[in-house]
Amino acid sequence: MKQVTVRDTVQQHYQYNLSEPMGKHFDPEFTPELTPQQMLELGIFGGSYLNDCTDEFPAVWFRNARLSDHGPDPVYNFFEIGASLPLKVWQQKGWIYPDDPRGWFQWYCRYYMGRRLPEEDARQIKRWKAITRHVAQIKKACHPGDLTCHRRQRQALLHWAYDSRKY
Repeated sequence: MKQVTVRDTVQQHYQYNLSEPMGKHFDPEFTPELTPQQMLELGIFGGSYLNDCTDEFPAVWFRNARLSDHGPDPVYNFFEIGASLPLKVWQQKGWIYPDDPRGWFQWYCRYYMGRRLPEEDARQIKRWKAITRHVAQIKKACHPGDLTCHRRQRQALLHWAYDSRKY
């Protein structure tokens, strides 16, 4: 079992174990359509989500990532539109778990890497599944392949590993 020590601007000396192979052995109810690398390459969170975490994750994830060097900027998002609530809102709503202070995507990156925290994994997978309502709304309102329809909602789905370009 490999141990990872985190040293970034949000967490110092946080450690976790990787108990599963990268990208394998997901909960059967968790079937993301995009990998963290694909998400970063498409453009999510205004290009400023994991900029100081490049040592924690595989370098290949960042080779073609759309990253901003000046803070969040919607131009770095695939749909070039803002679709994120500020982290403070997520914190106020109680959606942030102490092990993953940046939220769902940080949890997903670590889960993808092989970290397993059974209670937190179940909570985050439940949240991920709840996002499917947005997929249904896009399918109902938009013609297949019309990426100009519901751009903000499509961008938000990319943030949750749903490939909204397919709907």
